[in-house]
Amino acid sequence: MSKIRATPGSQSSLREANRARIVDAVKHHGGLTQIELAGVTGLSPATVSNIVKELAAAGVLATNPSTRSGRRAHQVTLARALGLVAGVHFSERHMRVALSDVAHTVVAEQHMPLAKDHRADNELNRAAQLITDMLESVDATHDEILAVGLAMPAPMDLTSGLITRTGIMRGWDGVPVAESLGIRLNSPVYVDNNANMGALAEYRTGALRGKPNSLYISVDEGIGAGLILNGTVFRGHNGTAGEFGHMVLNEDGALCRCGNRGCLETLVGGQAIIESVRAGRRGLKLHDVVVKAIGGDAACIRAIADAGRHLGIAAANLCNVFDPERIAVGGELSQAGELLLGPMRHALERGVIVGPERAADLVQSQLGARTELLGAIAFAIDQLTIGADSATPSTPSAVSAVSAVSAVSS
Repeated sequence: MSKIRATPGSQSSLREANRARIVDAVKHHGGLTQIELAGVTGLSPATVSNIVKELAAAGVLATNPSTRSGRRAHQVTLARALGLVAGVHFSERHMRVALSDVAHTVVAEQHMPLAKDHRADNELNRAAQLITDMLESVDATHDEILAVGLAMPAPMDLTSGLITRTGIMRGWDGVPVAESLGIRLNSPVYVDNNANMGALAEYRTGALRGKPNSLYISVDEGIGAGLILNGTVFRGHNGTAGEFGHMVLNEDGALCRCGNRGCLETLVGGQAIIESVRAGRRGLKLHDVVVKAIGGDAACIRAIADAGRHLGIAAANLCNVFDPERIAVGGELSQAGELLLGPMRHALERGVIVGPERAADLVQSQLGARTELLGAIAFAIDQLTIGADSATPSTPSAVSAVSAVSAVSS
């Protein structure tokens, strides 16, 4: 269903807002009658009825006869005839999981923290269980999942699904994560590095939209970068392009978890920042440092500014090779806003060969903590398109799903 940009305050704008309210209510509650939708949204029953008919015709909503309090009614749910995809994003300390239809509408989502030294078998089991629970919440089955996109905070071999450098994620070395999760879900799983997934999402719907040569930098417990070249995620010869956090800035520096010394991550990774302000503070997390900095804590402000300066120097080196038009910064540390971006921008502008007036535009991620998760969903949907375009598509449902989505979106 195409989106028409309406004048603020116009009748079209109001109708778009009402459609969004109805879809959001159905997503939140999993399914409501039209009368219940009117109560939840505050819209008149006639308005709800008209919009539900319109969205059902477009394939966004589905209506089914039901009975409530002895009266006949129509239950309104999100349409799933096109099939579902799942997205999973693992970071060092968090896991996010979502279900989406193939029109990129998220119908269910979950988030949970992870222990510092989590292991593959436990977390893959938890991811599979979360997906199962979400399927039940929207009255769906595993058979409706067409593909799963998996974003990992490590360099990945896309063919084998293995982490390509040991030591990056303890407890995950040697585990074919895509195959393992696929067995648990009985669904095809496609894995990629989380920064690549972040770049894909920001380019499709976020801060990098319309910028075919751009860069996404994730600043979290680890540091990564996703490169968009000519409108496509660039993965390099081995599929490991963008390991920004392992750019060596000081060959005699601290030992990094990758085995090298003086990597950028040893200066601005989550643990390095926490250590720089830990004195007298127990149980500190990266999020705490950001919150304290925003609240005016001088030590935390300085730690984030120092991180920004190092990131800017490293980003300038990358810009001198890659020459992107825009850089979007995401990850937990990006929540510090200009406390991070200001020093980073200053160092970047000083270091680029083209001069500060022509340096890449440096902005904050628009999609926030969900960036990599939304990228994983988009990646999974892309695989359906690839399957449908090939001579031997992966499943007949993948072909019909892609064809149906094209019809809905046109």
